Amino acid sequence: MHRVSKFRLAIMGAMAVLPSFLLRPLYRLFFGYRIGKRVRIGFRLIDAGRCTIEDDVQIGHLNIVMGVGRLTIGDHVHIGHLNIIRGGEEVSLGRYSELKRMNEINSIPDPDTVSQPDPRFTLGAGSIITTGHKIDFTDRVEIGRRAIIGGRNSSLWTHNRQRTMPISVGDFAYVGSEIRMAPGSSIPPRCIVGIGSVITGDVDGQEWLIGGVPAKPIKELSDDDKFLIERKTRPDLPDDV
Repeated sequence: MHRVSKFRLAIMGAMAVLPSFLLRPLYRLFFGYRIGKRVRIGFRLIDAGRCTIEDDVQIGHLNIVMGVGRLTIGDHVHIGHLNIIRGGEEVSLGRYSELKRMNEINSIPDPDTVSQPDPRFTLGAGSIITTGHKIDFTDRVEIGRRAIIGGRNSSLWTHNRQRTMPISVGDFAYVGSEIRMAPGSSIPPRCIVGIGSVITGDVDGQEWLIGGVPAKPIKELSDDDKFLIERKTRPDLPDDV
């Protein structure tokens, strides 16, 4: 985890109101950030030990990134407004992924646990996290390619009081509103998770509808259902993503 310096934050806070064309060279000069071409950055604070932002990234207003060891944002990523990303060794947002608004992605610093956590968050290429979700990556969280954390108010947890365990969401998975993932749980690729489901462990069921408390496979997806998970998550998504 990158240790937060009050002096560093004060400088970044003063820079937060600057327009993108001034901000980009200052980030490169003072903090060694690597920032690509045509990057648009709103009024925000980005504090990471190492930071790489590829071409054509759009970052909206009032986002806070704080205490991240290494931040990597792939090309054509869209970040909306009022998101918080805090702590952890590494945060990686894959190319053409999208983080919409009011999401909290947080890692507890120096957790008092009996396990050895790996605080890394990965959002796969072409994947989307919509609005108002809470993701704890005190241990590793991996969200696969072209997955959707949809709706609102889902929470993904990797720790309890004394132990951490990683969690994962497979490629092409669609996760509905208000689901819960417990430490050590996983969602298989190419499935749909119903509203309000609670994932407590590994679920078997590619191309199945998953739901319930605890969640389990309910029925195989029809061809119409498969179309929902296979269609592009963004109109500008390349065929190779």
